[in-house]
Amino acid sequence: MLNLRIVVVNPVAIEGDDDPSFTAQAARSHALRIALLEAGYNIIASLPADLYLPERIAQMQPDMIIIDAESDARDVLEHVVIATRDARRAIVLFTEDEKKSSMEAAMAAGVSAYIVAGLQTARIKPVLEVAMLRFNQDQKLLNELSDTKTKLADRKVIDRAKGLLMERQQLSEQDAYKKLRRLAMDKNLKLAEVAQRVLDANDLLS
Repeated sequence: MLNLRIVVVNPVAIEGDDDPSFTAQAARSHALRIALLEAGYNIIASLPADLYLPERIAQMQPDMIIIDAESDARDVLEHVVIATRDARRAIVLFTEDEKKSSMEAAMAAGVSAYIVAGLQTARIKPVLEVAMLRFNQDQKLLNELSDTKTKLADRKVIDRAKGLLMERQQLSEQDAYKKLRRLAMDKNLKLAEVAQRVLDANDLLS
């Protein structure tokens, strides 16, 4: 998994002469980049969590997004969630925030791994590998759930179309189903698509 295309997202920091938070975040960001590079990973960009983040992520198409936030990461996480709303990606959050509420919010938002004080180079590779495996497993489950919902919806449409044919053309359930299948084969369409067309045509004529 070392060929992962990674984008690192940091909080938007405003540099100041005596701003300790800026200095601390800059040091963390540098340490994380070094750890990732030493582990052999490909960092394609390091981006601020701003309004342009969704567009930049859409252009770069990374495999994984790493959030580096020393403390409260909610604002950064919101930007990343918006940026990955239409195309989900593995998200790993490195932080110093040990609050259970923050962990629960992050996992609910789709974070694959929540790592506290985990910038050591030796930990990077196993953390990212597990995060990617978990993300892929979650995606598989979501796809299976989506397929199940689609099949149920298709079945309802087909049953409605069968019922309509049975009522309008005095057909048995078996004959109505055969007619839908024959129409689907003739038009090279899915059975559910033909069934929907039958329902739509009836709506127009009624």
